[in-house]
Amino acid sequence: MKPRSKRLLLLGGAAALLIGAVAMVLTAFQQNLVFFHTPSEVVEGKAPVGRAFRIGGMVEQGSIRREADGVTVRFAITDTAKAIPVSFRGALPDLFQEGKGAVAQGTLGPDGMFHATEVLAKHDENYMPVEAQYAIDKARDAARTVQQ
Repeated sequence: MKPRSKRLLLLGGAAALLIGAVAMVLTAFQQNLVFFHTPSEVVEGKAPVGRAFRIGGMVEQGSIRREADGVTVRFAITDTAKAIPVSFRGALPDLFQEGKGAVAQGTLGPDGMFHATEVLAKHDENYMPVEAQYAIDKARDAARTVQQ
């Protein structure tokens, strides 16, 4: 085999390995990518069914219900325009309560119930996730436009 052929073969092999590594990284990134959606977007059908995403807003007043098993909690997250029912099995954060900001990560079932695998609550009086605050502000603006 000529030296030039060896170099081309080596270069081709290195390029194939590089392309394979990039493809693996992009695939892993795509699988772990989690988007944020507002309750209004979920109601409008813009959120994926069966794929993980985050939903955020305020925990609706009077919506927290604990199931008889002592582990499952049901509540609703709202952006003041629309509300989405959420089911979560596990321990909630200490700061989780009605009327406060929360973000849940999970999947939307075909029945419209959001099955959360993780629930985050705001950590002080001045903090709310940027996405959740934007969603609430957007919903309030839309409600004001409809009222006028």
